[in-house]
Amino acid sequence: MKKIKIAGLSVALLATFAAGTLWGAGKHETLQGYVIDSSCTFTKDLKKPLSPECAVACAKAGSPLVIQADDGTIYWPIAGSQPAKGQNDKLLPFAGKWVTVTGSVYEKGGSRAIVIEKIEGASKR
Repeated sequence: MKKIKIAGLSVALLATFAAGTLWGAGKHETLQGYVIDSSCTFTKDLKKPLSPECAVACAKAGSPLVIQADDGTIYWPIAGSQPAKGQNDKLLPFAGKWVTVTGSVYEKGGSRAIVIEKIEGASKR
């Protein structure tokens, strides 16, 4: 029975290691930016949110919130677990505001995504 448990544990550890190797590890970063509605930032070429109320209304209607840095870089908040779930609930209290975010950043095909570990309101420089 112990051999079966050890074999099962070994397979689980190997699968975890393989997934981390194949999927790649994110780069741990701290960044600042506005929590903004993804649709408005692209279609209206916004540099900052129109208002917190506008960002909240769009988020509640289902539009994903993103983090937009001063240089225009967009970070798509993603889940770090499977099955993945949307991140609007985590971002909603900060909609339309300047924040400091710490997490694992992933890059693919010119896009950037972040698994948020910590988010807090900040004063814009």
